[in-house]
Amino acid sequence: MLTERKRILIVEDDLISAEYIKELLIEQNYEVYEISDTAADAIKQAKKFKPDLILMDIMLKGQMSGLEAAMQIHQDNPNIKIIFLTAYSEEEMIEYAVDANADAYLLKPYRDDEILATIKLQLADNSQKPQAKETDDIMLKGGYRYNTKLCRLFKGNEEVAIGKTPLKLIDILVKNINVSVSNEQICTYIWGERKNDKTLRSLIHRIRSKISHDIIQNINCTSQYLI
Repeated sequence: MLTERKRILIVEDDLISAEYIKELLIEQNYEVYEISDTAADAIKQAKKFKPDLILMDIMLKGQMSGLEAAMQIHQDNPNIKIIFLTAYSEEEMIEYAVDANADAYLLKPYRDDEILATIKLQLADNSQKPQAKETDDIMLKGGYRYNTKLCRLFKGNEEVAIGKTPLKLIDILVKNINVSVSNEQICTYIWGERKNDKTLRSLIHRIRSKISHDIIQNINCTSQYLI
């Protein structure tokens, strides 16, 4: 059975960069519907084509930014995945991306494998997850449960407050349950760029310090993890 090709909208005012990404995605059998260079056109094309995912530059031509476009697009269709592309790494810009409900954040210059890995992870959220279709709650070790709809961790009826970044780590592991996920895949999903092993180990240590059961496993002391 042939699988449906995933539809992607590229929003980038650098035409050379946009065309390069388009060719890269077509080679991977994605269906690229359009290249938009303004936020207004991105909103229009998102309504028209209903893409599965949008690659959105934050700084665009015109009066509206990619962040503003993303918020409006999500108001119309919250199921569209949006990955921000930007050369700006300031904390304030990242916070704006969080407010716009970004699904991922890639810093320029990025590598082809980073773009493709991030897209693959985001598009996998909408399929291949029979557990999430049956229930929003995924049961974990030690009586913990993760709600995939709310993106929250609970023990019993009490929410466990561990912070946004730790929840992103648990989120990617839950969405690939019983499958090991590499350091690079995790870092791309959480931070939009590669990090050294120490950064990820520190994040896992923070999680382990806040919960009473070790729900994250390191596979054979390699840089792969599962939940």
